[in-house]
Order: sequence, then C-alpha cells, then structure tokens
Amino acid sequence: MDELWLNWAVELQSLAQAGLTYGKDVYDRERYERIREIAAEMVAHRTDIPLEKVKGLFCNETGYQTPKLDTRAAIFRDGKILLVQERDGRWALPGGWVEVNLSVGENTVKEVKEEAGLDVTADRIIAVQDRARHNQPRYAYGVCKIFVLCTLLGGAFRENSETLGFSWFSEDNLPELAGEKNTAEQVRLCFAAHRAEHWVTQFD
Repeated sequence: MDELWLNWAVELQSLAQAGLTYGKDVYDRERYERIREIAAEMVAHRTDIPLEKVKGLFCNETGYQTPKLDTRAAIFRDGKILLVQERDGRWALPGGWVEVNLSVGENTVKEVKEEAGLDVTADRIIAVQDRARHNQPRYAYGVCKIFVLCTLLGGAFRENSETLGFSWFSEDNLPELAGEKNTAEQVRLCFAAHRAEHWVTQFD
C-alpha cells in the first residue's frame, strides 16, 4: 500500500506543531495552524475518519512532537504466555498507553491489573520497538512499544470494559491476535526472552 501521503501528513503535522511551539509571530502561528488543519484533512479524506476525530487524535498535543508510549506485559506460567481476549474476540498481551503520571513499570503493572485482574511485578525490558515498523495498520502518529517481562504474583480475573477474560497459550498454538497491538513475531520474541538466561533488550 502506498503510504507516502500518510508520511507527508505526519511530517506536516510535526512541522506545524513545532512551529506552534516555538513560533512567536502571530501571522506565522496562523500559517502553522492552517498547515496542521491541512494535515488532518488529508488523513480524514484518505481514511473516512471524521475530521473532528482526526483532529482530536492527531492535532491535540502541544510541545515538540514525540511518539506515544505503549506497554505490553509478557507473563508466563508453565511455559505458556498469558493473553487477554479483546471485545472483538481477538487476543493480545495486556497493555495500553502509558499514563502521564506513571513510569513504564508502573503502567505495565496497572494495565495487567485492569485487563486481567492479576498482580505482577515488572522485571525486565524485552524490547523497545517503533510500532510503524512492526504493526498494521499504520497510525498517523508515532508509537513506541515497550514489551516488559513480568512475574505473576496472584489475583483473579475481574469483569471490566476492555477484555472478556484471559488464557494461557503455548508458542506453537497462538490464537488469532489483535495485530495492531501485537503480532505473532512480537509474542515469540517474548517467549525467547523468557527462555534466555541472559536477555539483551532488543530495540528498533
């Protein structure tokens, strides 16, 4: 799929946001605002997402443009990995956006509790990945995915608004995954880290 248009829209948004952050001249700021609007209109036109929703996702930040952070927890028991079932029936590692007042470790623990009802410790970083290089569909903003190896302490599933439950899966029997959140390749990377005596954090 030709994604040049999306690359252009993302770059326009980034340049416009930097201009709004550092620009002082009122007329220049008006021009940067319009450039940001054009970037949002490009995304809305090509994706059929309503313009106001695109603006909310794409143009609502201030300051220099940087990627969002997403954590994913890898929890093992008897050689199997824990996956939570999404509302659409697909499966994913517990995780989500990093809250502004939490560290990566704290956020990982929080997401596991919310989505699986389990208590864990966040022990080691497995990988730090640029989402655009590994997951589809491509987002109109940058995402840095952080996979964290965790230790299970206890707990039990609690009904919540995000997941239907959880189960344990072997590496050779993975269910249908929510690929925008994690791919089979990423889950297998977690298995490799779990088996390794001395794991070196992967990053790209």
